Amino acid sequence: MCGIVGAIAQRPVAAILMEGLRRLEYRGYDSAGIAVLDDSGRLKRVRVLGKVARLAEALAADPLPGTLGIAHTRWATHGEPAIHNAHPHLSAERCALVHNGIIENHEALRQELRAAGHVFTSQTDTEVAVHAIQSALAGGLPLVEAVRTTVQQLRGAYALAVIDGQDPDHLVAVRQGSPLVIGVGFGEHFIASDACALLPVTSRFIFLEDGDLAELRRDGLQIWDRAGQCVERPLRTLFLPVEATERGPYRHYMQKEILEQPRAIADTLEGRILGNRVPLEIFGPYAAEVLGQSQAVQIVACGTSHHAGLVARYWIEAHAGLPCQVEIASEYRYRRAVVRPGTLFVAISQSGETADTLAALRHAKGAGYLATLAICNVPESALARESDLVFLTHAGPEIGVASTKAFTTQLVALLLLTVALGRCHGLTPEAEGHIADLLRRLPGRMEKVLALDPAIAELAEIFIDKQHTLFLGRGEHYPIALEGALKLKEISYIHAEGYPAGELKHGPLALIDEQMPVVAVAPNDTLLEKLKSNLEEVRARGGQLVVFADQTVPLVEAPGIRVVRLAATNDLVDPMLFTAPLQLLAYHVAVLKGTDVDQPRNLAKSVTVE
Repeated sequence: MCGIVGAIAQRPVAAILMEGLRRLEYRGYDSAGIAVLDDSGRLKRVRVLGKVARLAEALAADPLPGTLGIAHTRWATHGEPAIHNAHPHLSAERCALVHNGIIENHEALRQELRAAGHVFTSQTDTEVAVHAIQSALAGGLPLVEAVRTTVQQLRGAYALAVIDGQDPDHLVAVRQGSPLVIGVGFGEHFIASDACALLPVTSRFIFLEDGDLAELRRDGLQIWDRAGQCVERPLRTLFLPVEATERGPYRHYMQKEILEQPRAIADTLEGRILGNRVPLEIFGPYAAEVLGQSQAVQIVACGTSHHAGLVARYWIEAHAGLPCQVEIASEYRYRRAVVRPGTLFVAISQSGETADTLAALRHAKGAGYLATLAICNVPESALARESDLVFLTHAGPEIGVASTKAFTTQLVALLLLTVALGRCHGLTPEAEGHIADLLRRLPGRMEKVLALDPAIAELAEIFIDKQHTLFLGRGEHYPIALEGALKLKEISYIHAEGYPAGELKHGPLALIDEQMPVVAVAPNDTLLEKLKSNLEEVRARGGQLVVFADQTVPLVEAPGIRVVRLAATNDLVDPMLFTAPLQLLAYHVAVLKGTDVDQPRNLAKSVTVE
């Protein structure tokens, strides 16, 4: 989940590396570091504990000149956040390396290297790689071969960038299980964990495949696959505006991304609804055949994406008439699943690089599924490349660690999938047209919901001194309660749980008192009366209620109950509309508590390790 960046150029690279780190900081911010081969041929390194801004301060006091360098922003796995554990790691003052991922057999390699005389200065798994490469260099191998020899010994997931103090003309990178992209310039080349890190210097990119090893020079590059064969990977041009990754006038990226949801939804829908129909081809050229043969659906995802899948289960079973199972990827991949004949496997991930979701997809390919479908926000991701069918959400870059617009666009994608499956299994043209109309009107309705922002900001004051919160929902809004609880705990550090409202009497009611607010989602649907009974159970025990309700729901504000009204709903897009107020609530609570909204402690955006 760390971020790595590297550059070899004919101009100083430190500023390029630092801008890359700023754009990658969503991947980790426990520590940061940079190593540059200076004009005198010496490797110089600066590392700091904390965020990239502290590294920038250190470089302002002691600049690093040089045209070859690597840099890193860390999310700690092996070893506490500390300067001695920060990257880049050096060996014999000759070899410098940055790493994203986990080397699983680091303990055995450490013992071998210690026995050979190497001195370890960190607790990280990464340090074994740099010592092994330096040992190969000392034995006379060129940098490419030293890296190739070393990675053959490594087990796990890694993206590595390596420079040799005695070779100012090469930067070597390798990918296995962790994302890595090459930026192609004119007389210069770059590497990074994410293309967004390099947008200020290039719009041309090569996305490495697992097992690829690349040698970058100023005047060219060469790539070998895992078998050692020289290969060419496609050169792609990205037209993403630089400002798409900037915070602009907003206080936080999360605020910007919440308010971008109407546009993100509209972009995701663009070209996906023709008249009153959802073209099956939006899921891929063979989608009509696959969806027509589908007899069941298995959804696998993590975190927020898993909550989107839970909502989709209600939709798919109700409107497509197919059984649907939803499972957390990290659990699914380690159990023996029974696959029904004709089951479509759906993997959901914003980044398309989530380690457990990718592993689940790869497992599914040999498990007897009809086909695999990825719902993803990044077209160049491994998930998108490796799936049979792909639906790309057009949420745009999401920098805030707490996912917002990615979630609502995933829900849009899953509702489109529900319609597509439904048409193949009995959904009437009238019903399809009704859902298409709901989706077309969704961006405008979302704008109206977001206009509740000032009222929700005032409401957030209730939570400032609270330590616990319970979120309640019924039916397809139970997953929305889970998502609301996740947002609050992620960025405000208030312990929060989402529960089906009908489960109150089976345990959570014991927790209710005046110090534990209860947040409820109350659309005017068939379960409303049952939900109201659950809310009365809370009030009878002194609980403080905050209810987000359809404006037609007969609830009256009184001591102990606050009601925020949404425009009349009671239709399939309710989960998207009720999500936005919960995002705003979490955001404003975090702002009032003074937490780091965009970079909450201990978390990172892309979970590329187990």
